[in-house]
Parts: sequence; C-alpha cells; structure tokens
Amino acid sequence: MSEAILLVGGKGTRLRPLTSHTPKPLLEVAGVPFLTHQLRRAAAAGVTRIVLATSYLAELFEDEYGDGSELGLRLEYVTETEPLGTGGAIRNAAGRLTCGPDEPVLVFNGDILSGVDIAALREGHRAAGADVTLHLTRVEDPRAFGLVPTDDEGRVLAFLEKPETPEQIVTDQINAGCYVFTRAVIDRIPAGRVVSVERETFPELLVSGALVRGVVDDTYWRDLGTPAAFIEGSADLVLGAVDSPAVPGDTGEALVLPGASVGQGAVLCAGTVIGSDAVVEDGAVVEASVVLAGARIATGSVVRNSVVGRGARIGGHCTVDSAVIGDGADVAAGNELPPGLRIGCGVRLPAEGIRVSAGRTPCSELPRAVHV
Repeated sequence: MSEAILLVGGKGTRLRPLTSHTPKPLLEVAGVPFLTHQLRRAAAAGVTRIVLATSYLAELFEDEYGDGSELGLRLEYVTETEPLGTGGAIRNAAGRLTCGPDEPVLVFNGDILSGVDIAALREGHRAAGADVTLHLTRVEDPRAFGLVPTDDEGRVLAFLEKPETPEQIVTDQINAGCYVFTRAVIDRIPAGRVVSVERETFPELLVSGALVRGVVDDTYWRDLGTPAAFIEGSADLVLGAVDSPAVPGDTGEALVLPGASVGQGAVLCAGTVIGSDAVVEDGAVVEASVVLAGARIATGSVVRNSVVGRGARIGGHCTVDSAVIGDGADVAAGNELPPGLRIGCGVRLPAEGIRVSAGRTPCSELPRAVHV
C-alpha cells in the first residue's frame, strides 16, 4: 500500500469570483475538476490511499469523490476547523494514515499542475534513506519564490526567503509543492497549531542534520493559483503539453464536452474547453479559454484567454480578453471588456456598458461587483 496526503484547504482568493462557491481544486480544468487530474496521476503511480486535508467548502469534496473507488483509490477526509498552515495540515491529516514509521508518504499541494514522475520521486526517497524529499523546479525569475539551493549530491542546503536584491538570488531552484516524507518525520510535527513546513519544519530538519533531498525536475510545472495560470494550465492539458489520464477526450485545439453545442462558423482554438450544455453560437471565436457548463457565447463575440463561469452569458458582438466572468453573470451585447476585468457571480452588464475603444472605463464607473 502506498499512501499520500493532498492539501486542498485553501480558499483560492486569487481566483475569485470562480471560487466564490467552488473550492479551487474542484474548478474544472480541461473538462474535469483539477483535483481529478492529481488523483488519477497518483493512482497511476501506484498510490492506493489518499487523505484529503480539507477546510474551505469541505463537504463538496466528499460529494464529488465519495470513497474514491471510481478512481481506484481509497479516500479519507480530514477537515480543519481553523487554518493550520502547510505543516499543521499535514500533521492533522496524518492521523488517518495507516503506514508504519519508516514508510514514505507523498504530499501534494492542491493547486500544482506538474509532469513530475511521482513513483520515481517516492522510490528515490526510499533508496536514499531520506527524511524528506522535495520536488524542485527551476524558474526564470525566482524573485516571487522562496529559494532552495542544493549541493552536488542533491542535499538541501537552506530554505531562503524571497530575494529582495539580485545578490540574494543564489539559485533558480524553488519548492515545487510535492514532497515525500518518511512517516516518522510527519509524526514529529507539532499537533494542534499553525506550522509552516517551509519556515519551520524544513529548516529545523536541516539544523538537526536530517537528510533533506531536493530533486530538480525540468518537466512541466505550473501553479494554477491565478486566473492567467489557471487558463494556461487548462489549455496546456487540452493541447497535450502536459499529460493527464483524466482529460476526457483527445488532445487538440479544443475540447468540447458532451451536451455542448457549437454553431456553424464558430472557431475554437488554442486549447479551448467548452463545458457540458454550453452554447457557442454561429460566428463566435473562442481562443485559449474555459467556457464552463451551461454558459452561452452569442453570435459574433470574441473570447480570448478568459474564463466564462457556469450559466454565464456573453451577448452578441462582445470582445472579452483576459477576463473572468462569474457564474450566472450576463454581459449584454456590444460590450468590449478591458483586459483583467473580473465580473462577479450574477452581475449584469448593460448593452455597450463598457467600450474599450472609447477609453478605459474608470473603476468607479463599473457596476458593483465588477473588478479590474
């Protein structure tokens, strides 16, 4: 038996309004909840039992997956009543593990899309006799991340805060949000309080002389915590830039789910997803976007690099670029939305209420619950 912990308790505030009623890991990415991609990849790597560390809208996870049998897994659910941080959440979930103290336990963050070989990470940890193994990835600009330098043998040397000056950038390696813990190490994390693995657990392990390994892997990696990254990750799965056994169809320019309707002359491209029962009318263009279930894109509209929420409507001859349209929102005909706009769930924009060609609309003049 191979066990894992999946951290899925975050509120996903950077993705609002999409996460107003749906936890971030349950948002649809390439046609299925993002968490399904992670669960299926874990199962394919030989994981048989997973403890989900939940918090925000916790009941929706069990509603979606039940006991996990349909995925070939055994799922357990542990809910935090108060936020405990990454380390605290791991320790809280560990009470449902069944493995012995010397066994490896995989731990995943619930918003990372990655092509890392999970089985190889686990087996390398076991072979090295490590206390913790971290998946590390390289980024072009590491200033937004904590840095994780390693020696020539892969031993982690330090966990450094986000660099503030060029001189502090000692490596381009960052924590990629996937770990293997020896079970006994998890059991030593303090219970019942907030603990950060990055700021407390891992540095304390280094001080104690524990073997903390860093495995640098240059396969696909993306944090889906922002709207732009969420859209890009979905498109990459549809286009086949990263593999997932959970994608419900062949890879290509677009994925159209059962029940969706696409009119004559409509153009779908660049990894677009059209959700079940959604409608794209004649002559509309949808490029690199996620159109969720029951949404409608009317004739002549152009939607690029955007998310259109469940049951939302884009009226005729609108231009929507790099926007997030909340569930049930209604954008009436003729609107040209400025890049970066977020429209709250259920909000209605009147016909031609926003015209980019006439100049950027001041935030004070936008309808309530519409945010740039």
